[in-house]
Amino acid sequence: MQAINDFILAAAGQPWVLVLVFACCVIDGFFPPIPSESVVVGLAAVAATADVPNPVLLIATAAAGAFLGDNLAYLFGRGTGTQRWAWMRGPRMQGAFLWAGRELRKRPASLILVARFVPIGRVAVNLTAGATRYPRSRFMSLTVLSALLWAGYSVGIGLFVGPWFEENHVLGAAIAIICAVVLGLAVDYVISRLRGRAPEEPIPAERPPAGT
Repeated sequence: MQAINDFILAAAGQPWVLVLVFACCVIDGFFPPIPSESVVVGLAAVAATADVPNPVLLIATAAAGAFLGDNLAYLFGRGTGTQRWAWMRGPRMQGAFLWAGRELRKRPASLILVARFVPIGRVAVNLTAGATRYPRSRFMSLTVLSALLWAGYSVGIGLFVGPWFEENHVLGAAIAIICAVVLGLAVDYVISRLRGRAPEEPIPAERPPAGT
């Protein structure tokens, strides 16, 4: 266990760890299996007691990656729609797309901000916003704020939990990640309950990609 702790400390102090954070956050904007929260929260838990990586740089890097990833997903949605790939056509993703399309018409600002905290929710919202031609400038403005809030929240959990496990960085990171997952599931549950109360409506007809 001590060897693992030493490895985590050594990795957390390397400049490339922020490159890893940035890459995970970018990919997570359009591909939910990449666990960006786990990486950010875990490193923040280490930073709470080891002072590496720098929490401010960690927030800035995670926010920049999240912003880029969300906006890439918007562009993908604009170009491909929400049924192009097999993973999009599953019942859970299609249900998320239906909900996102409906909510974007009702309360787009709050939806984009809240969805950033739910992995599948944010992918559905990002892609649907692009597919339904939600104004790009407004989407970019909202994702600046959502990315900063999400990065601050993720790092904050790690910094809060990390000091409880000063002698065991592995356990501290694991507990911090569990706290983040529990909070994420709570948000997902609330959104699912709200979604279940509203009548389902089809997503607005998608425009075909340019040149087709």
